[in-house]
Amino acid sequence: MAPAIRILGIDPGLRKTGWGVIVSEGSKLSFLACGCVESAGDLSLGERLRQLHEGIGKVIAAYEPHEAAVEETFVNRDPQSALKLGQARGIALVVPSLAGLSVAEYAANLVKKTVVGVGHADKKQIQAMIRVLLPRAEATSADAADALAVAICHAQHRGMRALVAQMRAAG
Repeated sequence: MAPAIRILGIDPGLRKTGWGVIVSEGSKLSFLACGCVESAGDLSLGERLRQLHEGIGKVIAAYEPHEAAVEETFVNRDPQSALKLGQARGIALVVPSLAGLSVAEYAANLVKKTVVGVGHADKKQIQAMIRVLLPRAEATSADAADALAVAICHAQHRGMRALVAQMRAAG
């Protein structure tokens, strides 16, 4: 039996960054926790990013994940929004890395395809599949459900990523 691995999934956003922690033991997945880290819209960008940094840090301290996975963001039509989202995504990548976790990134279409079976699934389909795959999950927001989907995607693909890394190191 493979050892139990706690995986933190993160769905980055400047207003709400969804997070979800699952336990992967072989092919068995278990729900641990999920929620959102929110930043106050009336604060400066720097303060909002600090709130995200501190919030993700608290999640890591509380649940002690072994690995993290972050959803890649698509390019928004509004360049200002895309830049702000990119900065929030940077926080989502660096906080787990600073905590010593390996951080994987997954395209949104791959996350959806892994969890739902189609790459263009909508939020309701993702939430429905989260309830099927993690029956005890209490995802009260779409952001938390998306983060759990990122964690599930990582659980399904982490073995292949490790194999590819070993092959590159040996070759």
